Amino acid sequence: MSDEAWDQAGFRTRIQDALDHFLDEQATRLAPLGDDASRLLSEARASVSGGKRFRAAFCYWGFRAVVGPEVDEPDETALLRACAALELLHASALAHDDYMDASDTRRGRPATHRGFAAEHRRDGWRGDPERYGAAAAILLGDLLLSWTDELLRRCGLPLARVAAALELLDRCRSEVITGQFLDVSVQARGSADVDAAMTVLRYKSAKYSIERPLHIGAALAGASEDQLRQLSAFGLPLGEAFQLRDDLLGVFGDPSTTGKPAGDDLVEGKRTVLVALTLDAAGAEDAARVDAALGSDLSADEVAELRRIIDESGAREQVEAVIGELSTTATDSLTRADLDPAARAVLLKLATAVTVRAV
Repeated sequence: MSDEAWDQAGFRTRIQDALDHFLDEQATRLAPLGDDASRLLSEARASVSGGKRFRAAFCYWGFRAVVGPEVDEPDETALLRACAALELLHASALAHDDYMDASDTRRGRPATHRGFAAEHRRDGWRGDPERYGAAAAILLGDLLLSWTDELLRRCGLPLARVAAALELLDRCRSEVITGQFLDVSVQARGSADVDAAMTVLRYKSAKYSIERPLHIGAALAGASEDQLRQLSAFGLPLGEAFQLRDDLLGVFGDPSTTGKPAGDDLVEGKRTVLVALTLDAAGAEDAARVDAALGSDLSADEVAELRRIIDESGAREQVEAVIGELSTTATDSLTRADLDPAARAVLLKLATAVTVRAV
């Protein structure tokens, strides 16, 4: 597939097909467990439906950056299965993240823990609906995490290359889980300077969203250490820019496009780089107001007031500038990299897609 033939919508459809096929296999295996297993499978299907498929795309083009344009049909099918495994990882992280953040919605529908709690209440079951919903979200996240390994291991590419990719997947999972713990810890302490917030951003999101998917795809293609380093020089700063854009959307995004309530990150009390910069730059009274409001149930007027403070502190402008600098660093590194030219061209387009977006 050349740069000109890159069809993003078609790619997303093929990733969805790979996921659907894998979940059909799991449904057959789990059918003897009855209706409750079917309910969990239905939620798994919903959790991997739709989305931008950025992680799958970076995995795919990490592979193509090493091997070039010639990929036969069996390897293409196997590669798509491997890329789809990263969407299972992402869905796992979101199920757990939504529960830890007490989020109500995900992509415009109830978050997993909320949906199962509502079913419990509707049917008049015994016990605490919220605990039931929490258990369902934890178990779904664990199941999706297990399936990530299974789908990659059984993707169909040569075992030696799959083994190399699995080693990188192991690192990726360790990084994102530990990064998540760093995140909940800084929220619990109620303080995070810019350096601490950047560390959380790097390990919770940046590496697992772009750098590690590129690495996993490249490893499946038999990449050298030098090629992996070249992909890191592109993927890590781009991943940081990607998450900084996400942080801006978590405060300033339009709920009709993000699928999340207005100012959701403020309500959840996230100590992002944007918040850290605000607390550094705002006047004492405004900084104290933001600090006290984080993690509370905010009205629309209160969200608007916090947005005003963030804007007037210059933090939003600073984050936009950093996104631009990181994006330039990433694309300059990619331009110099000794990788397949057609793959480089698509990766440059993806770099724009992940940093200039409304959702």
